[in-house]
Amino acid sequence: MSANEQSRPPLPPFTHDSAIVKVRLAEDAWNSRDPERVALAYTEDSRWRNRAEFVTGRAQIVEFLRRKWARELDYRLIKELWATEGERIAVRFAYEWRDDAGNWFRAYGNENWEFDAAGLMRRRHASINDLPIKESERKFHWPQGRRPDDHPGLSELGL
Repeated sequence: MSANEQSRPPLPPFTHDSAIVKVRLAEDAWNSRDPERVALAYTEDSRWRNRAEFVTGRAQIVEFLRRKWARELDYRLIKELWATEGERIAVRFAYEWRDDAGNWFRAYGNENWEFDAAGLMRRRHASINDLPIKESERKFHWPQGRRPDDHPGLSELGL
């Protein structure tokens, strides 16, 4: 394992509880909106399908995330475990964001993840749909960054 590929516990095979931890760690990283930090959770040759875009490797992941967060302002994300088996985890998620014209959106989606033995994600397949919302319909209210532990998750919010 290279210096750039540190072990990222919890490691597969995942239990229900360890998968919940892995999902929360991913949510926390994405809410940091730090492309370099996020990319370190993926293998050097990680393959993604995000909507209709295909991304391969950490450099492309960083570039993808820079573009994403330059366009999706005030981004806040909640992920929830859907299922797990072995080295795979399925999640559902929602995130809220606004564009530079002040229009708000809530994106809903599902992701399928596959990890290597070191706990790095080698595959990520995401299906996502955006719904325009009014600012008054927002449900994700916390300061930019990590979602507070006492903030409701998707199920508690009825999403």
